[in-house]
Amino acid sequence: MFFASDNWAGAHPKVAAALSAHNTGYAAAYGDSDLDKAVYERFSEIFEREVAIFFVATGTAANSLSLTAYNKPGGITFCHRESHIVEDECGAPEYFTGGSRLRPVDGALGRIDPSALEQGIERFAGEVVHAGRPMAISITQSTEAGTIYGLDDIEAISKIASRYGLPLQMDGARFANALASLETTPAEMTWKRGIDILSFGGTKNGCWCAEAIVLFDLDRAKELTFLRKRAAQLFSKSRFIAAQFDAYFKDGLWMETAHHANAMAARLAAAIEDDENSKLAWLPQANEVFAILDRKRAERLLASGAAFYDWHMPHGFDGHIGENEGLYRFVTSFATTEKDIDRFAEQLRA
Repeated sequence: MFFASDNWAGAHPKVAAALSAHNTGYAAAYGDSDLDKAVYERFSEIFEREVAIFFVATGTAANSLSLTAYNKPGGITFCHRESHIVEDECGAPEYFTGGSRLRPVDGALGRIDPSALEQGIERFAGEVVHAGRPMAISITQSTEAGTIYGLDDIEAISKIASRYGLPLQMDGARFANALASLETTPAEMTWKRGIDILSFGGTKNGCWCAEAIVLFDLDRAKELTFLRKRAAQLFSKSRFIAAQFDAYFKDGLWMETAHHANAMAARLAAAIEDDENSKLAWLPQANEVFAILDRKRAERLLASGAAFYDWHMPHGFDGHIGENEGLYRFVTSFATTEKDIDRFAEQLRA
């Protein structure tokens, strides 16, 4: 009953096997091996166009370097007020860029409100030296509230970005889960909707440690090559990152694991809905479930072996949380089983 985070799950057996399989012999270092090159080509096939790929260690590194690729003195990146880059990256984007700022934007349940975004950008559009100037826009897919930007939602934000000449970055730590939810293609959810650069996450969805920056704006590739090296994110034995992605993409494993995690979240949500003393805070759209529980009941569930986190009330939440209740987050993964859900449901009823 481990629902604390999809980071708690191990690596998918096929990914682990790929690491062992590529551990013998010799291969060119620093991203120049045949396996690395084959994976770069696979990314281009998946996204239906030529892309530049940069392996990095963490999602924080991917987000920070993505924004650094478009850095400006006095630069301001607009993002949701509860996005991961604001709340959970310890100022890394500002650190990597050498002092740019993140400007929080309102929006219900993790998604930027386009009107609020435009108002925020307009505040700095004059590029007054004392105030700073717009630099980029970042959206998270799926969001920290487990919600999804629809294709029209992404396009609406990209039109604003285009109007102000700003690049649009997507934090895709749970990219595959969002893709599975929308039942669309990687191309349709990114560059065809105006995304310039993507933080592509594999770690949460079955990889051991595999994150990548997917750059659609190829004119920035050379600059990002140097930025990554300076940020200590250039792996010498990068074949081990490539090996993970090779297995991740083979026979559609990455979408299989994402669909499974989403299905387990839907099963967990149904179990919570069926319990007369519990309720969903809002309907899940990917692999995160948010529920309102009596605090003492939540403590009993934790004591029984369930793992999950209490959560802050997100902006735009219009539900009611009682005095003795709390908001809790549950995350499913490729490793979650139906038995895990059913056992939790039994504990919930008890």
